[in-house]
Amino acid sequence: MWQRSVCVGLLALALGYLCLLGPELPQLPGSLLGALRRGRSAEGRTLAGWQAAIVRPGRAWARVAVGVNACVDVVLSGVKLLEALGLEPGDGKNHAVLTSGQDLREAFAHFMEKGAAAERFFSDADAFHRIARAAAEHPGAQLYVGGNAALIGQKLATNPDLKILLCGPVGPKLHELLDDNVVVPPESMQERDEFHLILEYQAGEEWGRVRAPNANRFIFSHDLSNGALNMLEVFVSSLEEFQPDLVVLSGLHMMEGQSKEARQRRLMEAVASISDIPTDIPIHLELASMTDQDFMSNIVHQQVFPLVNSLGLNEQELLFLTQAAAGPHASLAAWSGVPDVGVVSDILFWILKEHGKTADRASDLTRIHFHTLAYHILVTVDGYWGNQVAAVAAGARAAGTQACATDTIDTSKVFLKAPLEFVTSQLEAPAKISLNPDEPVVHWHREGVSFHFTPVLVCKDPVRTVGLGDAISAEGLLYSEAYPQ
Repeated sequence: MWQRSVCVGLLALALGYLCLLGPELPQLPGSLLGALRRGRSAEGRTLAGWQAAIVRPGRAWARVAVGVNACVDVVLSGVKLLEALGLEPGDGKNHAVLTSGQDLREAFAHFMEKGAAAERFFSDADAFHRIARAAAEHPGAQLYVGGNAALIGQKLATNPDLKILLCGPVGPKLHELLDDNVVVPPESMQERDEFHLILEYQAGEEWGRVRAPNANRFIFSHDLSNGALNMLEVFVSSLEEFQPDLVVLSGLHMMEGQSKEARQRRLMEAVASISDIPTDIPIHLELASMTDQDFMSNIVHQQVFPLVNSLGLNEQELLFLTQAAAGPHASLAAWSGVPDVGVVSDILFWILKEHGKTADRASDLTRIHFHTLAYHILVTVDGYWGNQVAAVAAGARAAGTQACATDTIDTSKVFLKAPLEFVTSQLEAPAKISLNPDEPVVHWHREGVSFHFTPVLVCKDPVRTVGLGDAISAEGLLYSEAYPQ
């Protein structure tokens, strides 16, 4: 046994030495390379493949403007908060809007049982503030930067070469939490913070009869500033002075808490504001959990998608989008386990073909970054984006480091959950792909659209799941290059 351990250790040392030497290596015999590869786990081989693939784009961003939802996240155990509130476990039930502690209990149980992320508006202001006070005072509670825009800005700000403008409802606590590299316009500051409650649960955690299949979180708030997109016009007006070369937009989902009439009016005002952004500045739109199909259909059809160049979304948002807009596989009620790659790619292809840029359609949409727990797919219309192999690999790497709260991926703390074999479509004659951990980014084409797929090294014991999608999208954008048109 000890001889085998010594051999494996020597192989690992040799591999580290080889990685250090990099391109100056002499040509190695195939048998030695094969032995080195066999000495590593699939996770280690995947990580090494990413490291080789992740290179900086030829034309990197210098100034990124991000808006418009921002808040303070109060993060704590969902089960412990509900117990502290005296809410007993019971059967789960979905609620589009929360009106009481009972609604909260049922909705939390519903999504915990599925292991799915969700976000809801809590309509009763007094009840919400009582719950928020109990959450903030709970011994296990932690306060973080929150809101998709603020989280993306905070992630991008870790790159010292980038200058970040963040526009949203920024209160004193949030301003204190933000990176020094993030510039906040004075018009964006407000006296009080908006608080969002992030109820986390771990894989296998139980609450009554409910058992979570994987780690995730349930988010709720009574957020009026973000709900009305109060800072959108301030954001757009600040772009002329800041002169960004990339705009990242999020927060449309926050409008669900408004009445249908108010929401529709504000959406049309948002479309008008987004239209004022110069067309030579790429715009990325980050989607988030929604429940109103009419509202999602309006976002798709009423000129929002054609105004943006790039989308970021997860599996719940993708399925909801195709259901709301009568796309492919719309009859699928919910994902079962890891989302089928062929089904996902069919929907992504449809979005770009039906709502993306073509020769006869006035749309700027040319890129989608899809992320789910087990894998990511970057889809682009050919000729508009570069460095997407690096971008999808960097996004997947960020998922592993963010979830495990480590600076680099520790392969003993992660595992591969992606399918090792899959088909690229469930609607057309598909290609069958076998995943090779040594070359973890897989590429295929479909009628002028490029797909880049990579698995995720899933954290075994995630420390924090909130903001994971935002970190993924931010990292993917950081390594992406938009070709001048």
